[in-house]
Amino acid sequence: MKKFTFTEKFDTRSGFGVGLLAAAQANPNVVALCADLTGSLKMDAFAKEFPERFFQMGIAEANMISVAAGMTIGGKIPFTGTFANFSTGRVYDQIRQSVAYSGKNVKICASHAGLTLGEDGATHQILEDVGMMRMLPGMTVINTCDFNQTKAATLAIAEFEGPVYLRFGRPVVPNYTEKDAKFEIGKALMLNPGKDVSIFATGHMVWEAIIAGEMLAEQGIDAEIINIHTIKPLDAKAILDSATKTGCVVTAEEHQIHGGLGDAIAQLLCKHNPMPLELVAVQDTFGESGTPDQLMEKYGLKAANIVAATLKVLARKKALV
Repeated sequence: MKKFTFTEKFDTRSGFGVGLLAAAQANPNVVALCADLTGSLKMDAFAKEFPERFFQMGIAEANMISVAAGMTIGGKIPFTGTFANFSTGRVYDQIRQSVAYSGKNVKICASHAGLTLGEDGATHQILEDVGMMRMLPGMTVINTCDFNQTKAATLAIAEFEGPVYLRFGRPVVPNYTEKDAKFEIGKALMLNPGKDVSIFATGHMVWEAIIAGEMLAEQGIDAEIINIHTIKPLDAKAILDSATKTGCVVTAEEHQIHGGLGDAIAQLLCKHNPMPLELVAVQDTFGESGTPDQLMEKYGLKAANIVAATLKVLARKKALV
């Protein structure tokens, strides 16, 4: 098992803030809209350097999405910023009608996603957003794992033509991906080649998958770990190549078990190469108030849960022989 190290921890939303400023410095058409959460979305530096390109929309998320869609007609590249719950659940109609259906070049940037929002509780901890957004025709869905990758993804979507949902989070997490690495939309990232099981993880769960891989290695299990940062479009070739090699799959995501990464990979395998599959995700329930670590533990989103799923799927594979 390859050893992964980190010297610093950052929140992924800070990676977005740094990437947004850099994207604006590179392209004068980049503009930003925020729904009264400038500090939380780390959009302060953008607002300070480019006040004429920053639009504080207030607590009016639906209007923000509609305005952003209109801005694209004039050639602007609008980045909208608010919590993931408000970026999707509150404004789904506007996204569907004004952005996705019309194919507008809007970048919907969503922070504080998933259980790791923590103490704000179930009303803010959206766990359905990936499913909602990946069902929209033409919508690209990205879920980054650390500061470096979030920064790189923000720069990449500024150059990409079409609607994008970029999901990131609030908690401080290890920063372990390569600094200034180019982000390739739709291209899975191999973290550790292996032969016994394929573990596909996204977002904050990538680091948990890495820890799980180390735990499995101590048991003599060689796990292939792949970072699926782009959930739509999926890197079908990378997933199928890995799954065909190992013969069994575990997926890991900070999302409902329905509609997210696990469902997407299940569809792909069912069509092309059915095999044992286990999903590590929230089991069809809402969250609650608590620290991020407490909630990840309670709802089964830790490395130990990935290990348990791996042992289960390996037993299923063995039973088929």
